Amino acid sequence: MSSLDGEARMAAVAGDRNSLEQRSETRDGMRIDWNVPIAMDDGLVLRGDVFRPITEGRYPVILSYGPYAKGLAFQDGYPSAWQRMADLHPDVVAGSSNLYQSWEVVDPQKWVPHDYACVRVDSRGCGCSPGYIDHFSPRETKDFYDCIEWAAAQPWSNGKVGLNGISYYGINQWHVATLQPPHLAAMCIWEGAADWYRDMTHHGGILCTFWENWYDMQVKTVQYGAGECGKRSRAHGELVCGPEFLSDQELARNRSDFGAEIFAHPLEDPYHQARSPNWSKVKTPFLSTANWGGQGLHPRGNFEGFVRAASKQKWLEAHGIEHWTHFYTDYGRNLQLRFFDCFLHGKKNGWNKQPPVQLQVRHIDRFVERFENEWPLKRTQWTRLYLDPAGLLAANKPASKKSVLRFEAMGDGFTFLTAPF
Repeated sequence: MSSLDGEARMAAVAGDRNSLEQRSETRDGMRIDWNVPIAMDDGLVLRGDVFRPITEGRYPVILSYGPYAKGLAFQDGYPSAWQRMADLHPDVVAGSSNLYQSWEVVDPQKWVPHDYACVRVDSRGCGCSPGYIDHFSPRETKDFYDCIEWAAAQPWSNGKVGLNGISYYGINQWHVATLQPPHLAAMCIWEGAADWYRDMTHHGGILCTFWENWYDMQVKTVQYGAGECGKRSRAHGELVCGPEFLSDQELARNRSDFGAEIFAHPLEDPYHQARSPNWSKVKTPFLSTANWGGQGLHPRGNFEGFVRAASKQKWLEAHGIEHWTHFYTDYGRNLQLRFFDCFLHGKKNGWNKQPPVQLQVRHIDRFVERFENEWPLKRTQWTRLYLDPAGLLAANKPASKKSVLRFEAMGDGFTFLTAPF
């Protein structure tokens, strides 16, 4: 039950729409603190929402920091993805009002009952947080560090902070772990790339334009000061991009020219290195979960992170279907819960006996679960394939006679095909 009845709550919201003051309420079995100010080391104040148990106490924290506007509902920001997931996986919507579901972060209604405080922070320049947008930069990573240490010091926190989330909310976990925040106790990197050059901006050295398009569609639309372009929260009715309305010129001055910056750095240089993890310093216990179907972006980071990070307690999981779905299904959520219960609550739930690798192996009509002890698998049989002038990619080494194939540089090139695997 809410601490305010419906009319009183809407009146309170209406009176607060032109400000960004912190306020609290109790409803849906949670104590909710909206727009909590979180000061960064350079004086900028970010805003976060905190969902925690009603009973006073100290609880471990599940924290996320990212650009998609903490108040924007999944259903409103990504309606087709939400509808498909809800239709095909009814366990996702069961047991929750789905009022607080947001893109690629946990549903607090399914985590607070397990005695967790869920904290969502709008990254610098996005949602309700002012500032200059510079994705994955050292400045943003330091902000993330400060948010972790802020959460650990709150009176409702037990001092243990876990990070969880998909994609952006996983990528920046690799980065902030490099800084080794003292109170970072565990991470779940759900489909999160790592190497800014190899995984994300230059696949095989070839420029990837994904990020420029993503910036236009998913970030500029929820930039701080975007007004009604950012929509209103279905949870409290306020603008998800804050009460300030900025002109197009002001908005442009408050963000990097992301696509141009990537284009200006065609080789791995300090720009890319500053936005990639230092594997020798990533020592936090983690669960890295990959999707077989995401080869254009994330899986390399999940697998490379598992292999290369210095963490002594690390696990790898790989699954299928859509990029976001299993994060919310009972399968994915229970996996996350077991992991965090072990490292944040200290529960003896058998996670210490969890095999290092858990695979959902794709078959023609289903996925079959399999556990392994290492990655890459020791019993892997590596096969060398050769280019054949007939357009084949074959296991038989071609004749030593030299062959030359020519194509127009701006044309379609050549395609080499294997026999069916």
